[in-house]
Amino acid sequence: MDYDPFRIRAIVPEFEEISADYAVASAETRSRHRHVLDIAYGAGPRQKLDVFVPEGLSGPAPVHIFIHGGYWRMFAKEDYSFIADTVSSAGGIAAILDYSLMPDVRMATIIDEVRRATHWIAAKAADFGGDANRITISGHSAGAHLCCFLLNPQSAPVQAALLISGVYDLKPLQSSFLQPEIGLTDTEVTHYSPLHATQVSTTRATILVGEAETAPFHDQANAFAHHLHSEPTTTVPAANHMSIVLDLGTPGTPAAQALTRMIRDS
Repeated sequence: MDYDPFRIRAIVPEFEEISADYAVASAETRSRHRHVLDIAYGAGPRQKLDVFVPEGLSGPAPVHIFIHGGYWRMFAKEDYSFIADTVSSAGGIAAILDYSLMPDVRMATIIDEVRRATHWIAAKAADFGGDANRITISGHSAGAHLCCFLLNPQSAPVQAALLISGVYDLKPLQSSFLQPEIGLTDTEVTHYSPLHATQVSTTRATILVGEAETAPFHDQANAFAHHLHSEPTTTVPAANHMSIVLDLGTPGTPAAQALTRMIRDS
C-alpha cells in the first residue's frame, strides 16, 4: 500500500485504542456534569447538540462550541463530551455539535449546519445561563476546517477560535484514500479551502498541531497561521492526530491550557 499522510489509521498504531478512550472519557464526563443531550438546532437527524452547564454559575457564563472531526464522514458529538471537563473547569458552558455526514450530504450543507448551530446557540445562550457576547469555538481536524467558516463576524458571533490539527487546503485530499469515500469535487476544493480564501478573518485564532503528525498537517497549519496573520502555530510535544484532541479534556496538557486561556479571556 502506498504511503498516504492523511490515512490516520495507518499512521497512528493506537487509533482504535484512542477512539475507545474518547468514548470512555465522554461517558465519565456525562456522569459527572449537568447536561442536556440531543437538543435540536434544525430538523435533520444529526442537527443536534449537547450542552454541559457547570454547577454554581454566578452570572452569564462564556459559551464554548466544539466541532468534531472525522474527515466529515465519521464520529459524533457523543464521542467528545470529555471536552466539557476543561470548559467547565474554566467556568464555561460547553456545546458539542453534530452535523450531517458526507457523502450523504455535500460540504456546503455541513458548513451551513455549523453556522446555523452557532447562531442558534447565540440566540438561546441566556436560556442555559450563557453570555451570547462571549462565544468561542474549537475544532479538531475536519472540525477545525469547519470552524474556519465561523471566523468572520458577519458569519457567526464568535470571539476566538482554537484550531487543532486542521485541514485548510482540500486539494491534497483528492489524491488521498479519502477521495473514493467522499468524492470531493473541484468546486468544493475551490470554494471551501480556507487557506485560499480571499477574505481573511479578524477573529482571534490559535492554531495547534501535534509534533507526531504528518508533514501536510504541519505545513498547512503553518501556512494558515501566515494566511490569518495570527500567532505562529504551536506544536504540541509528542502528540499525534488522535491524542491531541483527547488532551483537550486532560488537565495540564498544552491543548487544555490553550482552551482554558481562550475561554477565560473571552
